[in-house]
Amino acid sequence: MHKETFRDFLIPKLKFAVTSSVATLIDYGIYLFLTLVMLTSETTGHAISYSIGMLVNFILQKRFIFASRRKTYAILGMSIMFSFIGWLLSQGIFNLLIFSFPFMHKHDILAKLLTTATIFLYNFYTKRFSFERRYPLDAARKHFKRKNTGEA
Repeated sequence: MHKETFRDFLIPKLKFAVTSSVATLIDYGIYLFLTLVMLTSETTGHAISYSIGMLVNFILQKRFIFASRRKTYAILGMSIMFSFIGWLLSQGIFNLLIFSFPFMHKHDILAKLLTTATIFLYNFYTKRFSFERRYPLDAARKHFKRKNTGEA
């Protein structure tokens, strides 16, 4: 793998993983507080904690990861739209897991972990598009184009 390909593909995802981890810790802390202390239902707790985590994630990504190539209000609007779709996907996956599998219902934090892992790439690519107007696999397309045209 070329150094440029490594830099373009892996480094942004690692940085995204760090900021996402912070937001995810906040999400999980709120979820556990709501479900264990406040005795909120799992689905309500997930909906609230995911929403707060989403907002924290946006703030961290704007500050530390993505270069803004759009106006802030456009980025925020797109991020909210993509995050809402991600939230719907997340709720669907989470509910499917806890209501379809008794083991997952009993161990809802495992269902939340699986849901989080599933939504990670969706979030990365939609946020990168929102901030930078970059499409999924841009770096791979450029690499193969250079390779096929004989460019260095």
